[in-house]
Amino acid sequence: MRMYLRGRPVVLHGPSDQDGLDPAKVAPPPQNKLKLEWVYGYRGKDCRSNLYLLPTGEIVYFVASVVVLFNVEEQCQRHYTGHTDDVKCLAVHPNKLIVASGQCAGHDRVDARPHVRVWNSVSLATLAVLGAGQAERGIWAVAFSRADGGSLLAAIHDAPDHVISVWDWQRSDKGHCLAETKCSVDTVVAVEFHPLDRNQIVTCGKNHIAFWTLDQTNVLYKRMGIFEARDKPKYVTCLAFNHNGDVLSGDSSGNLTVWGRGTNTVQRLVRAVHDGPVFSVACLKHGAVLSAGGKDGRIVMFDADVNPTGLENVIEGHYGGVRVLAEGRGSQLYVGTTKNCILHGDLELGFSPAVLGHVEEVWGLAAHPSLAWFASAGWDRLLQLWDALSHSTVWSKDIEERAQCVSWSADGGVLAVGCLSGRWLVLDPHSRDVLAQHQDGSEPIQTIQYSPDNKMVALGSRDNFIYIYRVEDNGARYSRLGKCLGHSSYITHLDWSEDSQYIRSNSGDYELLFWNATTCRQVTSPSSLRDAAWASNTCPITFTTVGVWPENADGTDINSCARSRDGRLAATGDDFGKVKLYAYPVTQPKSLCHAYGGHSSHVTCVRFTQDGARLLSAGGLDTSLMQWLVD
Repeated sequence: MRMYLRGRPVVLHGPSDQDGLDPAKVAPPPQNKLKLEWVYGYRGKDCRSNLYLLPTGEIVYFVASVVVLFNVEEQCQRHYTGHTDDVKCLAVHPNKLIVASGQCAGHDRVDARPHVRVWNSVSLATLAVLGAGQAERGIWAVAFSRADGGSLLAAIHDAPDHVISVWDWQRSDKGHCLAETKCSVDTVVAVEFHPLDRNQIVTCGKNHIAFWTLDQTNVLYKRMGIFEARDKPKYVTCLAFNHNGDVLSGDSSGNLTVWGRGTNTVQRLVRAVHDGPVFSVACLKHGAVLSAGGKDGRIVMFDADVNPTGLENVIEGHYGGVRVLAEGRGSQLYVGTTKNCILHGDLELGFSPAVLGHVEEVWGLAAHPSLAWFASAGWDRLLQLWDALSHSTVWSKDIEERAQCVSWSADGGVLAVGCLSGRWLVLDPHSRDVLAQHQDGSEPIQTIQYSPDNKMVALGSRDNFIYIYRVEDNGARYSRLGKCLGHSSYITHLDWSEDSQYIRSNSGDYELLFWNATTCRQVTSPSSLRDAAWASNTCPITFTTVGVWPENADGTDINSCARSRDGRLAATGDDFGKVKLYAYPVTQPKSLCHAYGGHSSHVTCVRFTQDGARLLSAGGLDTSLMQWLVD
């Protein structure tokens, strides 16, 4: 069969029992479907005010295009999946039942225009969709009104002149925009309605804090906050309101400022509370004020008049700085960090992690061959081991190298990680010790695969070569057999034959080549291997995956492909944030599938768990990992 990718012919030889294949037939989608079971990760690196506790006992936050409702005590998650691209902001209605979330522009131009969705956090039903087609690049901040019981919603649009809009979101004509005006040329990072004074709104951002009034005729007026010259910060970073209705603001110089209710002048300035910026200010139920440092990681408690109480705590440096504070039950706090973790605990006893995640692009993902474990590795130099049944981190290790791929040995005894520098490491999953490390070339190791008999390992590199090693000592020692030359572009995927004799590989210029593993020589007549049985199907350009390629596809559109162990399902991850499920083998060029959103970036890797009951996916730049039930 010949298929064309970007105009290049790729000739694929099917097994001899497929000679009667009719390429015009359309293959139906599989009977199984996917259901999103768990989302690993949190977006604290570059988003703010995105963590709240709901009366249901769930914390609500977002990562990629999913808003997660996570009950930490009961360890269960629900997901709001109405968004089509990155969620950037979140607000909870004063009734603590309704949530608003805003997204940025997506891949799919019609469906993914920036907008705000208002939804019910118990039923997950969408109540209103606001602003689609009005914002240019994305919604940066949202807030519900508080003094009038929450009938209005304010949004900040990311545009060359940042725009503030106010909506009557309950109007039957699908949300009605009451007012819209240019806010500031400078970046705006937060918007809040005053909790006691109707129609008063505060915004803040680069070089400014602004106090807005929405008058009877729905016109917005603004007064700029007046700083003394030497105290003017580069950024006003966060807002809160104390019980008297004064506005509290934190800034990039580490100061806290109290603005008298109804005024635009500084009533009180507390200097240098933090080393570095204040990223979150919170007023607690009993009146105390907390401030949190985005760089120093300190959480400091003040009394209601912003006098220090002497009570403070600091989160461990490897979690990053504090991005946001959310008040929990009793004296409990939830802390979202700049390294995409959520911690919970209190100021006296300290904090422990509830959510851990990657901080930079994630490409490596591998499911253990016999246990419900999986490993992930990313450009943040973190290698993490997860348990898919308890949805928890078994361990997380800084390997001091940016990682591109990860793979288990055939018996699951060791874990190999390929890095961007051309180095690769082998670790013991129990002791976390590095057992072996080698360097092949100076370009990223794109893929690592152990042979089914566990006697060899093949590494595909960005330098166009496949390196083959003999595995000794149960995976603790390696000796190089040779390298396979013949690809004219970088290696993207590898598979071993079931008898561990042959390798097939895909490359960046859409070739499918075959190799004799022991001699490292190319098998020049691919038709001689047409009936070979392959231990996996991670190569997307093969006869059994012809149907995963849409018409007019660019050969780099599909980043990852996987076959379930029973050989009945195939899954792919693509450049448009979609995870797709097909019936395997996907030999009909027109094969239907089930497609699932959730990731907002490229889906860089998909893998089935050893029992085929779950599918795992890694979201590249969105840093999330998602776990899907196959039902």
